Amino acid sequence: MNPLVRIYEFFIQKQIIGPIIILVVGLLLIKIITHSMNKIFNYGEEGFERKRRVTIIELMNNIIKYFIYILMAIFILDLYGVDTKSIIASLGIAGVIFGFALQSTVEDLISGITIIMNNYFVIGDIVKYNDFTGEVIAMSLNCTKIRKSNGEVYIIANRNINSVINLSQHRAGMLLEIPTAYEEETEKVEKILLQIVEEIKKMPFVYKESKYLGIEKLESSAIHYSILIYCRQDKQWQIKRDIWKKIKITYEKEKIKIPYSQIEVHNGAKI
Repeated sequence: MNPLVRIYEFFIQKQIIGPIIILVVGLLLIKIITHSMNKIFNYGEEGFERKRRVTIIELMNNIIKYFIYILMAIFILDLYGVDTKSIIASLGIAGVIFGFALQSTVEDLISGITIIMNNYFVIGDIVKYNDFTGEVIAMSLNCTKIRKSNGEVYIIANRNINSVINLSQHRAGMLLEIPTAYEEETEKVEKILLQIVEEIKKMPFVYKESKYLGIEKLESSAIHYSILIYCRQDKQWQIKRDIWKKIKITYEKEKIKIPYSQIEVHNGAKI
């Protein structure tokens, strides 16, 4: 017999070609379904609701992958003559056994679903877990990954997340005291600060309730004017830096003095 014919007959056997077809179809099916879910559900308004959908989609994609992997394994075993019907029938008993063996995994899955349903956090949120603060970058069936600003990634089993502080779902209120020299005219300073506050309100993640409060206190070398800024909590530190920069530039432009500590030195002569 021709060697090529032998090779051909070898590869067309169901035990050879079958698993290949099952793997290709299964992986293709996973890709199509996950892509379709991302297309259908990952759209619409921005912010929290969008991030929540992204988290749910990622979790559902993981469940779909595992389900298709199990089906692929059953079909491949069936090709090799394994009695898959008895395997499926015995899944009830096996489920109990696996339930004990994989108890922690089941707890992780249930905890992950609970986290999403109760809006503890979603992908993209800034959270604080114990002493670790960072952004939620991934959430799977069994764990959650949080990345710190320095690049460190904390991987936590979902079952261990019993309390977490979400810094993204609430707004922060920042009281800023702006030291200004006594010789500056009060009405002029207040007018400029009102203008600054209006500009700050137009910044991303800053809320319209932000306002100028007035003179906060009188110190030995400066008058402290105060403004109250409301912003998204996870953005407050950068916003604060941007505000101080804006105030400094505006004061320089308007020639308003920001006092600083000075020391007078006398050489002993009578004054």
